[in-house]
Amino acid sequence: MSGSWVAVTGATGFIGGALLESLTQGGWKIRALTRSPRRAIDNSVQWIEGDLDDQDALRRLVEGVSAVVHCAGRVRGRSLEDFIATNVTGTRNLVLASIEQAVPPSRFLLVSSLAARQPELSWYAASKHMAEQLVNEYTRAIPCAVFRPTAVYGPGDKEMSPLFRLTRHGILPMVGPVTMRFGLLHVDDLVSAIRCWLATQPPPQGIYELDDGLPGGYDSRAVARIAQDTWKRPVRCLFLPAPLVSLIAHANLWLARRLRYAPMLTPGKVRELRHPDWVCDIGPLTRAIPGWQPRIRLQDALSQAI
Repeated sequence: MSGSWVAVTGATGFIGGALLESLTQGGWKIRALTRSPRRAIDNSVQWIEGDLDDQDALRRLVEGVSAVVHCAGRVRGRSLEDFIATNVTGTRNLVLASIEQAVPPSRFLLVSSLAARQPELSWYAASKHMAEQLVNEYTRAIPCAVFRPTAVYGPGDKEMSPLFRLTRHGILPMVGPVTMRFGLLHVDDLVSAIRCWLATQPPPQGIYELDDGLPGGYDSRAVARIAQDTWKRPVRCLFLPAPLVSLIAHANLWLARRLRYAPMLTPGKVRELRHPDWVCDIGPLTRAIPGWQPRIRLQDALSQAI
């Protein structure tokens, strides 16, 4: 399908930006949604000004494309309604705009989050789970798939890189229990999976989890050992007291509601961070798109990830 048009949301963000660069290098033509005016560098990228509430912009975004990759989403908010407005209603608007085309796109991919596996933990997780359910309702009208990546890192990341940067100073702060296990995924491997999904016929459908395939995932001590080997200095795990972090999260949410900013650290986020198992099973995806295997693990990329 290289050379075809693909619509991308979230192209100004970390994952969407990496996807945009990779697709253009691979000969794809991109139509990308942006809130603020942007000038296209060449004919391979066409920017559509608007957002997920702008039905006219969404129609122009998906008109004549062969595929839609929905990377945009809200990760900060003061209430469940904040997250639903973007992650659920925005997704519905994009799916409907795609279906309403005279020739609908041949496939639709929602880049969700592994947090959707545990919707009871946070508003963010609940909204992602709701968006996945919504997409699945339209699979008869348009072939749909959902990717659930675990924590994604790499150059340009603003969430994991501060944590990795602290390891250079000998500290790995952790909120979860010592026994907690989690997966990690380099952004290049996520982008590679999306490109393989775009090229696979017929379009794979269903919900797929993604991490780097390390059996059993990582724990805090494993990350500390990798950091020690990378920086050639001792790295100590610092387990923050859960009651203290929870108290700070509640205070942050209280302030956010009064000062009207969108907080990242909330009680729900703390519950996510303390969940004991964020390890993926990538087997279903590698069987659905045989051309994809994760190639990068933390020890290969930590020095570049900061």
